[in-house]
Amino acid sequence: MKGMEHEMILSASGWRKVFAASGDENDRTFDIGPKNKILAMLAADSFASYILEKKSNPSIVLGIDSRPTGLQIADAMIRVFMARRIAVSYSGIIAAPEIMTYAHTLDAFVYISASHNPIGHNGIKFGLNDGGVLNPEESKKLIALFEEKCRDVSSAGMVQELSKQCSDADLDWVFAESVAVMREANSVYRSFAKTVVSGMNDVTKQNKFFVTVRQFLKKNPVGVVCDMNGSARTLSIDSAFLNELGVEYHAINNRPGEIKHAIIPEGDNLLWCAKEMESLHAEGKENFKIGYMPDCDGDRGNFVIWNEKKNKAEVLKAQEVFALSVLSELAYSVYMSENFSEGCSGSRMKEFLKMRGNSDFFAKPGVGAELNLAVAANCPTSMRIDEIASVFSAKVFRSEVGEANVVSLAREKRGEGYTIRILGEGSNGGNITHPSAVRDPLNTLFALLKLLFIRDGENSRGLFHIWCEASGQMEKYESCKDDFSIIDILETLPKYTSTGISESRAVLHINSKDHAELKARFQKIFEEQWSMQQEKLLRKYGFVSYEAIATVKTQEIRSVTDFSVSEKGGLKIVFYDGEKKPLAFMWMRGSGTEPVFRVMCDVKGDNPDEEEKLIEGETKMLLKADGQM
Repeated sequence: MKGMEHEMILSASGWRKVFAASGDENDRTFDIGPKNKILAMLAADSFASYILEKKSNPSIVLGIDSRPTGLQIADAMIRVFMARRIAVSYSGIIAAPEIMTYAHTLDAFVYISASHNPIGHNGIKFGLNDGGVLNPEESKKLIALFEEKCRDVSSAGMVQELSKQCSDADLDWVFAESVAVMREANSVYRSFAKTVVSGMNDVTKQNKFFVTVRQFLKKNPVGVVCDMNGSARTLSIDSAFLNELGVEYHAINNRPGEIKHAIIPEGDNLLWCAKEMESLHAEGKENFKIGYMPDCDGDRGNFVIWNEKKNKAEVLKAQEVFALSVLSELAYSVYMSENFSEGCSGSRMKEFLKMRGNSDFFAKPGVGAELNLAVAANCPTSMRIDEIASVFSAKVFRSEVGEANVVSLAREKRGEGYTIRILGEGSNGGNITHPSAVRDPLNTLFALLKLLFIRDGENSRGLFHIWCEASGQMEKYESCKDDFSIIDILETLPKYTSTGISESRAVLHINSKDHAELKARFQKIFEEQWSMQQEKLLRKYGFVSYEAIATVKTQEIRSVTDFSVSEKGGLKIVFYDGEKKPLAFMWMRGSGTEPVFRVMCDVKGDNPDEEEKLIEGETKMLLKADGQM
């Protein structure tokens, strides 16, 4: 099996390849073939060695998303785990946030999924019991174990013999127990979801919070549409949880494996949800105002909202979804400090706001200054997050792309004393809400819902009120305070134009295997172009200077003079005006989970022409550096 490790993309976010026996990434077959079966066994044996070094007699949970090849991969892996004397609970089809939450009760999890990749792909995510995938350092150790086993020519025969030590009767019992495991996982996940959404550990306080939610929804009904697209979330808590709170819930493509269209929850794939929402409105069901679509493992989800002003459903861009989530959760932190937290002076914050009045938008810090708030995001997250965060005196910390990197960064900064409730990858949409350590569309949904149902009380301000007052936009709040919608809130966000990460122009096929060397060549071309066109860039876009920033794992390295130090990580070029205010950036990084090179640009204001010119220029320089032009 020597060389097999190169067939799989190995990263902290997950190990992935085309597992369909045919090698066709769009093949819906259940068959993974003998070679892929051995690869799955080697992966299991590697994780068994890893976990046994940490604990004797470990217990793990193994689950799959709704892809056809998942069952055969699970069969191969469970046999090896049982032969290695590891207690395995099998959940069957389960959403990623749910299995990672359930793993809190055990020692570790193994999740078989390729996330948003096409249906013929599959992969494996590994984690302990902290609620997320292995951090980059631990992942590196596991990958080294796997690569070592793949290089050993005797490993294939060894794992095949090892798997025979697991009897069919023992395997049947593990599969038979899956219904009970799934029921228990549902219960644990539901309880945890209430903690995450409310931000409270005390069950009594949680219940009071959700009573308030129900009371609001009785007076102001809200319906939610979901295009499950056959994902693992079809078997999760979404319907029951939302109905319990008084949310009217309507789902399409709601059977596991009923994958009707492309899996990635971006662009045109969200039109299924939008069209369903419009059909419901045509039937007079006008309460349906929010919709979402998860990917196959049910952790990533993007959103559709009803635009009352245009009388149609509108697909939100990924960066907009994250921006709204950040606004909501930062405002919620302030709201909680003013109304519930002991020892935190809400009155001082109110006094400050009274003194500020309608000052310039984003002019001064103040609200939230006592809370030491921060946001953790990936490198290509739009700069609109920095503007939103500044309103709440919150810092923004950035990591390399990859959920494991963002989660690790947030943990590091919490260790330094920052309060980080909201984190995520703005370029992909969705968010991670602490104490969760994985994206979850339910948490994103409730970030949006909280903006709607936490409104002004007798002695308290609602979230939208807090935001508008702090950002100097009270005239906008006053104009719609009795009946505002998500669209009204969206219109108060700082305006930016960003490349969609799933757009064809954001995905390049690069021949260079050495990304550090590619970036070094790109640097020479970029510096030549900057020198030649600086006057034009100043006149046309206001660019006076630039800064190169590298993100490697959880480290952001600013003002780099050698672009190659970013290696396989992210490289961002930020352009500034004469007052050193950022106006735009271009970004690049080779994907850790797909054989592509991703690029994007972010431009301040509603400037699609400028964004288009920047991405075209970045692409041409990269292709030239790659020898394609």
